[in-house]
Amino acid sequence: MIQLAQISELQEIKNLTEACAKAMQGKGIFQWNEHYPSLQKLEEDIHKKELYVLKEEKMILGIIVLTNHMDEEYVPIEWLSKTNNNLYVHRLAVHPSVWGEGYGQQLMDFAESMARQQNYESVRLDTFSQNQRNQRFYEARGYTRLGDIYFPKQSEHPFYCYELLIK
Repeated sequence: MIQLAQISELQEIKNLTEACAKAMQGKGIFQWNEHYPSLQKLEEDIHKKELYVLKEEKMILGIIVLTNHMDEEYVPIEWLSKTNNNLYVHRLAVHPSVWGEGYGQQLMDFAESMARQQNYESVRLDTFSQNQRNQRFYEARGYTRLGDIYFPKQSEHPFYCYELLIK
């Protein structure tokens, strides 16, 4: 079941993101670190009602943040959709113990379904340039790579921006 996160789930969500960061680092992917995603950022996501959790038997297996706010880092990108009516995906994470079991697909299906239901033009996101598994994941779903952005607190390497037109 996918539902809005509750503030009472904050620590479990933070534990999940820390497990993901550690597992990615074990694979040589330094996408998340001690600065990102912070407990404060996750708490803000919950208060803004933008953080969703995927749960099975009361255990959080994955999270996704869905927002219509475009971060300033995205401004230079030549997006396919020329409107401001877009859904942005951030902080997609699945607990490493269930990687490869389809939970990431379920979370993205949820995001794309929400985008269609709420009449967004597209779904936009970014993923780390050193995370080829994520790049293949989004490209297999029909996302188009459009450009690079940087988050210096996370990495010296770029993040690739992707977009899927909904309409």
